[in-house]
Amino acid sequence: MKQKKGLFGFLSKTRQSLTNSLGGLFSRVGPLDEAVYEELEDHLILADFGVHTAREIVQHLKQLAKRERIDGISGLSACLEASLLDILSGTDEDGNGELAKKPQVILMVGVNGVGKTTTLAKLANYHKRQGCSVMMAAGDTYRAAAVEQLQAWGQRLDVPVIAQSTGSDAAAVAFDAMNSAHAKNIDYLLIDSAGRQHTQGDLMDQLQKMKRVIGKMDETAPHQVLITVDATNGQNVLSQVEHFQNILPLTGICVAKLDGTAKGGMIVALANRFKLPVRFIGVGEGIDDLVKFSAKEFAAALVPDMDTAESLQA
Repeated sequence: MKQKKGLFGFLSKTRQSLTNSLGGLFSRVGPLDEAVYEELEDHLILADFGVHTAREIVQHLKQLAKRERIDGISGLSACLEASLLDILSGTDEDGNGELAKKPQVILMVGVNGVGKTTTLAKLANYHKRQGCSVMMAAGDTYRAAAVEQLQAWGQRLDVPVIAQSTGSDAAAVAFDAMNSAHAKNIDYLLIDSAGRQHTQGDLMDQLQKMKRVIGKMDETAPHQVLITVDATNGQNVLSQVEHFQNILPLTGICVAKLDGTAKGGMIVALANRFKLPVRFIGVGEGIDDLVKFSAKEFAAALVPDMDTAESLQA
């Protein structure tokens, strides 16, 4: 069996789930008929691809198999990987590029409990490892613990944190942070925000106010508005992204806790529905456990290879 590296290890739970279900299907000898496609669709739904995305993938597979003149089940594995890569191909943009303007302002949003503040700290660490200067702003003034958490991360990373007291205006924190980042010629300013549900209208309005204040100081900012989602929430993340997208146009997604779930298929569902780039994925609890997303690696990691399938049948 081939040695797996990178995302193969991080996606072990999702990969094992798909290998157990798809391995037997791919290793069969027989023609590609409607029953095979229906079974494949069921397996994808169970892996949290979602009904709509699973159906689209199967339809694409049928077209691809016909075009490539594949009539046996054994050829389905490569077709599935190609189909997934086609969906994910627009989701692994860097989003960073050269620093055309300093500071590059990144606003992080998301619902409560998804690991948003920790992801922001990991992103700060990522940019610092790239040799960039970084500043963080504690825009989650709703919870005292959130401010303290970000300040603790700042001390650990030796990254300055702009903060005010609990209950302060989050837009005022963003204003102070923008001024400080400009004065200190900071490369990246990462701004946290309060975790909120879409039903919390006051907090949603607060997000828009933060964006307006940032935009008045730099009409091109925020340069990125990233939403953090928890991979273990599966299909629920779709409604989260939709609600935030309606309030504040998003530029990308960070997926936390991907290593701890068998629901990795939700990334495919996200990419298929929103066409937003997946910027980073969280693959562990350590500060360095945030990696850039690769559509090619992700598609390859999700699909069992024939060596795996044959070993299951042996």
